[in-house]
Amino acid sequence: MSTPQQTDRQLLDIIPRQSDRRAGRGRGRLRGAFETFTGRPLAPYQVAVARIGFGLAWAAYLVREWPNRRVLYGDRSPWSAELADRLLAENHAFTVLPWFQGRFWFELVYHLAILAAVLFTLGWRTRASGAVFLVTVLSLQNRNVFVGDGGDNVVHLMAVYLALTRCARVWSLDARRGRDSGAVWLWLLLGALLAAGPPSWPWLLWLVAALWWSVNRWRPDGEARAVLDALATMLHNCAMLVIAVQVVLIYATAGWYKVQGSRWQDGTALHYPLHLDYFTPWPWLSGLVGSSLLLVFLFSYGTVILQVAFPFTLFNRRLKNVLLALMIGEHLAIAVLLGLPFFSLAMIAADAVFLPTAALLWIERRVRGSRRSSIGDRSV
Repeated sequence: MSTPQQTDRQLLDIIPRQSDRRAGRGRGRLRGAFETFTGRPLAPYQVAVARIGFGLAWAAYLVREWPNRRVLYGDRSPWSAELADRLLAENHAFTVLPWFQGRFWFELVYHLAILAAVLFTLGWRTRASGAVFLVTVLSLQNRNVFVGDGGDNVVHLMAVYLALTRCARVWSLDARRGRDSGAVWLWLLLGALLAAGPPSWPWLLWLVAALWWSVNRWRPDGEARAVLDALATMLHNCAMLVIAVQVVLIYATAGWYKVQGSRWQDGTALHYPLHLDYFTPWPWLSGLVGSSLLLVFLFSYGTVILQVAFPFTLFNRRLKNVLLALMIGEHLAIAVLLGLPFFSLAMIAADAVFLPTAALLWIERRVRGSRRSSIGDRSV
């Protein structure tokens, strides 16, 4: 039978062992989190959907506005080159259009923007096409900041963030090929474009790409390649976090600003755009919805509730998925009712970073299954 002193000593021996085990588990979790952060790009399917959505939205917008391109961003724009230069001198925004005068330079940049958007959507040579996509988006939008429907601001921000991600690991031509060699000719084209003007920050992207290409060519299995790969993965994960925070801020600020508006408070805010010609592509449908006070009230209040509640639902996976589906449905309704398809597509692409991976994998399996069945039918 042990004495009280022996029992105390046994307890004192047990307590340090338990604390050591807890500390060991804590270090293990921290080590595992660090290895995941540096060794595995997070949310590859979500960022692939975002890449496709934003690339498609910008390409479709440029193609639709092709007949009006000179009025929006070119020599026929009411926002003249002199006015644009004065604004650029104050805000120091980046654009390559003022570097040369004349229609040829503008047409080159505009059509290069369409090409880069298509290649970025397809995920072909994504590191290079993503950089050209970023430069052309900023160049056109900063030339005339007074056109757009709100979706252009989202594309503007996401073009910067997506250039820092590894967004072509799935659902891309690069993933199909098994590699992204970087398209040297695209980087040379971007370098020539940047060399035509004064020194600017996009040169940093070009230099990093040159370093990556050099290491891949001469030291593909060396330590420098492993370090660059870990840095690229960490940059991807940080960019994904910033994208998620940006989407939350968009909805939170929009929702809380609406709360302060008297028209949103009395539930009549949607009534007014439904009676403006600019926002009624289908007058009969807008008139049908606008004539129902109950529908206007429900849609107005529902919009505010969804936007204010969205940041708080991220802590509950099921509730977040339900609210995400409702918000995507809301954007589809905005595209049809108010005639803002590119804004809606941009916001749906931004929402994609919160899509559940299981749902995206299910879609991938269904698409592959349908492709196999169609190939089998053709072979028969």
